[in-house]
Amino acid sequence: MNEVLVTGGAGYIGSHVVQQLVARGEHVVVIDNLSTGFRDAVRGAELVVGSVGDGELVARVLDEHHVDAVLHFAAHTVVPESVRDPLKYYGNNTCNTENLLACCAGAGVDKFIFSSTAAVYGMTDSGIADEDTPTKPINPYGTSKLMSETMLRDICATGAMRHVILRYFNVAGCDPQGRIGHSTPQATLLIKVACEHAVGKRASLSIFGTDYDTPDGTGIRDYIHVEDLAAAHLRALDHLRDGGESLTLNCGYGHGYSVREVIDAVQRAGGRPLTVIELPRRAGDTPMLIACSDRLKQRLDWQPQYDDLDFIVRTALLWEQQLARKSVPLTSVA
Repeated sequence: MNEVLVTGGAGYIGSHVVQQLVARGEHVVVIDNLSTGFRDAVRGAELVVGSVGDGELVARVLDEHHVDAVLHFAAHTVVPESVRDPLKYYGNNTCNTENLLACCAGAGVDKFIFSSTAAVYGMTDSGIADEDTPTKPINPYGTSKLMSETMLRDICATGAMRHVILRYFNVAGCDPQGRIGHSTPQATLLIKVACEHAVGKRASLSIFGTDYDTPDGTGIRDYIHVEDLAAAHLRALDHLRDGGESLTLNCGYGHGYSVREVIDAVQRAGGRPLTVIELPRRAGDTPMLIACSDRLKQRLDWQPQYDDLDFIVRTALLWEQQLARKSVPLTSVA
């Protein structure tokens, strides 16, 4: 029986995809080195602890599990860290992806779904990006993902496989039933950080830039619930299984919320005000970045189910409340 390999399936997004795959009856195997993932987040699938950079391990898993499709999430994703330590990102995100692709080609795996990012676009003139917007990443994280996209397109051009590249915008929220969530320590995503502050894990919440040319002066981003994003991966898998052509697709809702609007939503969900510190802009931050996701809806017949900021925040806060009950609050972390 053929199985689906999910790399990084113990991490935030990967674990939500695994859960949806298992729920619909797929046989799934996960490779994750658990550097940022969690063993108990892998529900209903076999976990192989290791790196996708380990060619012998990957080849063995592909063979033993008769893998016919790969969903590749394993990567480092923290933009400031990528600036401080770029070789870490090129090594893990790019070189390890090259190894995975080589193993897939050698094993005859012909369907590949790649977790990419809106960071490949860099600074856009309008603040809105479609799939034809020029790719000009401004940090090593975005560049490492774009290099992987290029390798994937080139190997697919040989006829070895077909792919779907999904470029994520701002992923947020957690499983509405509270079974899995975003547990990464020292996370940098706004909704995660704001919810950590709301439950006492952080002493305050910082806004970086209040003088942008936006309605309230703070940056605007397109937030997509992780469950809707996971569903897009299942649609991508179905597309490839049905013989569909290779695609590159944006994953977002097509509209955005400002930092202040997100903070207000967390305050509503938590029922108390947050301590907010206003700081100068960070280098490289853009005033607005919103996805044009029409192609995702048209090509994969994808329709979001959770396009509501308050719902996104409630699910994220529910998970943080669960984590807080299991651990000592990190009150010194700002």
